[in-house]
Amino acid sequence: MSEWTSVCVAVSLSLGLLLLAGYFLYSGLFSQIIVFTGYPPIKKATFVYKLKEGPYKNCGEVFKEANSIGPTLSCMGIFYDDPKKVPGAQCRCAVGSIVSEGEDKADEELLKRYETSGFRVFSMPEVTHVVTTSFPHRNILSVLLGVKRVYPRLESYIKERKLCAHPFLEIYREGLIHFMAPLARQGDFYVPEVRLAERRLLAEGELDSDSDISGADSNSEYSSGSGILLSDSRETSPAASPDRDHADASPKGRASRGRSLGEPDWEQTEQEGERPERLNKDERLKSLQASRPNLWGVVGGEE
Repeated sequence: MSEWTSVCVAVSLSLGLLLLAGYFLYSGLFSQIIVFTGYPPIKKATFVYKLKEGPYKNCGEVFKEANSIGPTLSCMGIFYDDPKKVPGAQCRCAVGSIVSEGEDKADEELLKRYETSGFRVFSMPEVTHVVTTSFPHRNILSVLLGVKRVYPRLESYIKERKLCAHPFLEIYREGLIHFMAPLARQGDFYVPEVRLAERRLLAEGELDSDSDISGADSNSEYSSGSGILLSDSRETSPAASPDRDHADASPKGRASRGRSLGEPDWEQTEQEGERPERLNKDERLKSLQASRPNLWGVVGGEE
């Protein structure tokens, strides 16, 4: 009897390991990542968003809310700060849904529903040059694997070619996570609240003039430099994005059972007291100045 029990246990463990390995493989563990410069995965778009300030892993609640209003729409997050250089409490991102793209018109009734829920409307231009790649979005684990695997590749690609690519966008649609960073008209991808904050610091003399993004590359088609690099330290952002469930799993894991392939599951709760208090003005300025040379520097002073 004991021998039979041992055999059963061994078989069960083997099957469990095989299933786990299969789950990781299906989620994109060894999916090929091809980073390239070219056309973006989206055209000009109308984006409804809420600005979130704090650790990127806490964005899931907003994604869940946006998805509940427009469940058939593509979800998107725009990430403005490098968590390696900016304290988590000060990292900013705009998260929400794409309500129209190209020449299509946004549904007015749907827009009203978003605006009633506190979302703002933002128009993004169509650009011809972006750094981009994609990753499978099949389940919660895909988001974690995508963030861990894709951002180091993007960082290496941008550094090697001395490009100025910012901010970073993640678009969730049709079973894929599209990662992209524009190489032109970067300032037009900054929502008004972020642009206003940068201008205020500039006006107060607390930020170098070459750090302003109010019109960054608004007329250029291509720029080079040392753009901001979002690293894999974003352990749960809308990169974990639509499914923002990352390994640190500070938000509780969201079950994707019963959902269609690639459909985000946004249920998430923030741990009590997890979000740190805002740093004071001097500390914020210090962190901004520390990150700005890499964030805004452009060869030839284009910015």
